[in-house]
Amino acid sequence: MEARMKNPAVVIPEAMQPLLDVAKATRKGGVPEETLELVHLRASQINGCSYCVDGGVKNARKAGVSDDKLFAVAAWREAPYFSAEERAALALTEVVTRLADSSDPVPDAVWDAAADHFDEKQLAALTLTIGLTNLFNRLNATTRQPAGAGW
Repeated sequence: MEARMKNPAVVIPEAMQPLLDVAKATRKGGVPEETLELVHLRASQINGCSYCVDGGVKNARKAGVSDDKLFAVAAWREAPYFSAEERAALALTEVVTRLADSSDPVPDAVWDAAADHFDEKQLAALTLTIGLTNLFNRLNATTRQPAGAGW
């Protein structure tokens, strides 16, 4: 697979640093790094972004995510490896990533489950991580950035 063009945030370099700053800020929201990496990986899987799935697995490993979780994240509901907090974050990730798939895009039950495990600052970090991941997924999938390639 060959990229159609460079990542748009690289073509317009003034765009990349603010995006990276948002990503860095989310790490200060109090959500465990492992959870944020699982969220990134799951959204990237849903969106079919090979670049982000590849990078997400590598970053998740660096953050200490076990291979059991990495291999099962696409089937997290049926796998025994995930904590209640991770499950709530992954459920939120799925509905936020698939907003157009439902007339009730983020059901109260999903939000309330996340709010049972995360405070407002943590929910902000999760929501920003999900949104930013979806943005990067769309940039990379649109321009067909191949897995393993650098920007």
